[in-house]
Amino acid sequence: MAELFLKFEDQVLQELLLSGGTVTIGRQPDNVFRIDNPAVSGHHARVSAEGDQYVIEDVESFNGTYVNGQRISKVVLKHGDNVTIGKHTIEFRDEVRQIATPYGIVNGVGGQLPKPPQLDPTMVLDTAKAKEMLTQAAAASSAGSVVVRRVGIGQSQSPVNTTPVIHQAIGTLTIVKGRTDQQRYVLTGKLTLIGKSKMAGIRLKRWFAPRVAALIYRSEDGYFIAASESKIPIRVNDVVVDGGQKQLEAGDVIELADIKAVFAT
Repeated sequence: MAELFLKFEDQVLQELLLSGGTVTIGRQPDNVFRIDNPAVSGHHARVSAEGDQYVIEDVESFNGTYVNGQRISKVVLKHGDNVTIGKHTIEFRDEVRQIATPYGIVNGVGGQLPKPPQLDPTMVLDTAKAKEMLTQAAAASSAGSVVVRRVGIGQSQSPVNTTPVIHQAIGTLTIVKGRTDQQRYVLTGKLTLIGKSKMAGIRLKRWFAPRVAALIYRSEDGYFIAASESKIPIRVNDVVVDGGQKQLEAGDVIELADIKAVFAT
């Protein structure tokens, strides 16, 4: 079975299993692969099945679609092809390797906490809007052929259904102390960064705030908070998080980088 990996600087942001149908790519929220980035057109490209092959087609985008460095209008995808759209890459694989890391990201390597992606200051990737999750789920459901694979901690699984099914309650984070760009966040993404970086889903507004203070990862086992490479101390219910990560429960009080927040589901 074929698979697509959406990447930014070699970090996997999203993956899709393919079994026919069409995957749309662009900046508008109705795309299956939404890339909220000013270099990406609203509806930029699409991947679709033609017989037993998959093709990628540029949809008259402004900046173009590139496969292995060559601008294309339409081309058949081969195993290992890299599609460049703006500053993001989509890797195409024609076989699925199921490897689970401690944080559930399937990247063919496993076992390491992903490094926070570094983003050009003029480029913005939005990862924390509830409407994005809803529109993407609707688009995938209407396509009828795209399965968003969720891999829990220490587990690997194969797709069973042809439409994504969401069983897990969506988590929220409410800021009760400190300066952030919002007071309440809906944690719909697989990975939400906390920091001053424009890549962060939870933006810290303090002048000397770290670019990435922590990460919140969502898996089928629940939500986990993990320290970043900046080694900013994290407290949950006034207890320092040791061992790299901690599963969050409803009512947990999180303190880091001069903010205090309450997690809920």
